[in-house]
Amino acid sequence: MGARGDGRGGGNDPRGWVEAQIGAVPQPAADLPSRAGVVQAILDYRQERRELKSEGLLGPAKVMPASMATGADIMSSLPAGSQPAAPGPAQMDAARPKQPEALKAARSEEREIYLRLVGARTDAALNSNSPFMERMAHFWANHFAVSAQGEKNLGFAGLLEFEAIRPNLDKRFADMVLAVEQHPAMLFYLDQAGSIGPNSQVGGRVGRNGKTRGLNENLAREILELHTLGVRSGYTQADVTEFARALTGWSVAGLNPNQRFLQGPPGSFVFAEAFHEPGARTIMGKTYPEDGEAQTLAVLEDVSVHPATAHHIATKLARHFAADNPPPAMVARIEKAFLKSRGDLPTVYRALIASPEAWSPENRKFRTPWDWTVASLRAVSTDQVKPEMVVSLLQQLGQPVWRPGSPAGYDDIAASWAAPDALVRRVEAAQRIAQANTGIDARALAPHILGASLTPATATAISRAESPQTGLALMLVSPEFLRR
Repeated sequence: MGARGDGRGGGNDPRGWVEAQIGAVPQPAADLPSRAGVVQAILDYRQERRELKSEGLLGPAKVMPASMATGADIMSSLPAGSQPAAPGPAQMDAARPKQPEALKAARSEEREIYLRLVGARTDAALNSNSPFMERMAHFWANHFAVSAQGEKNLGFAGLLEFEAIRPNLDKRFADMVLAVEQHPAMLFYLDQAGSIGPNSQVGGRVGRNGKTRGLNENLAREILELHTLGVRSGYTQADVTEFARALTGWSVAGLNPNQRFLQGPPGSFVFAEAFHEPGARTIMGKTYPEDGEAQTLAVLEDVSVHPATAHHIATKLARHFAADNPPPAMVARIEKAFLKSRGDLPTVYRALIASPEAWSPENRKFRTPWDWTVASLRAVSTDQVKPEMVVSLLQQLGQPVWRPGSPAGYDDIAASWAAPDALVRRVEAAQRIAQANTGIDARALAPHILGASLTPATATAISRAESPQTGLALMLVSPEFLRR
């Protein structure tokens, strides 16, 4: 996560320190929003829209992206110290859809939920005593990516990380897969909540009424392609369709037009038998007999422990921790541990930590905007920031929180983040962070933060800086700090 300027860290045994963190599942200190609260915020927004529309005060729906939900000064809420001057919010105001004040107020319920969750994530990253496991939470949240854009997921997207990812960090991979795929954020993001088997009780009725049948393949495809097996791993389009049929019936209580079939607390996962496509399913050569929800659970278990999944996950872990081009020996070591343990995540983590490739003295990985932001704030010993600042800063840097452009999540390679314009934005952000921390001497801080990677060229540049703030900004955008 990045060294802290106040000296908290791993001491003289970094490998032992990291391995000791396995099992220390990081949880946020603050109370989190509830699913029922998210559902109520969505229902309030819908009700306000209906009322305004009936009064002729509202045109077509325009959903404001979560990352544009604040016009706060990017660095206005950093710790005490001189606050930097930054451009006002005029550009963001101009980009906002014009909405009646009542509708803005209704939408703000969801926006506040989103901000609370961003704040909880950031606080955990800045203050965690188990930064390895905290990094794993971020890794898996990006692996099982959802977007906070849209009416339903502005509030639900962040909850997926706290309800499905973090509680399963030290469980089996299959346990995490199940928790993620049944979470409302994933079910809504990939349009599974409304997927109806054409020959199901409800699907047959819809068909007789002349409406389009409601089978949706999005979740089935992304589970196979992104979450488990990976691309070019032997499954076919027919397997995707069969899996989609098996998944019918997976939905969410509280927001579905067919709510009478979905009994449960608002926002809870529901298996709706009336939506489920009857019959046996054949997927990747194996036939799963008709058995209601158990049929789908059996498919998920099998793909979660499949050899292709072991290779896919091992490759992504090696890429994240070692190099953009994953070292084959490291991939093989992690893959073997995954297969032997049937996806026991602590076993997989130990194989990762034991890999010498993960401990190269050379900083090979270019920090993503999220990584860089957290590392920068930890370097200046920040314990807490307002979530509005984090949302604005990550939007500026091109990695808005829980808002990737696709289900594949954010890229984990330098080519996606090291373009010249992206580096300019980091320089600007570094200058603002430095201006808000006037009491820091980067000449003394750099050896602690950068360690053995600090080069004479960077040390000289910092020492010759015209001011302490310039020296700190130079450290934050030095080649050594931009990589980990």
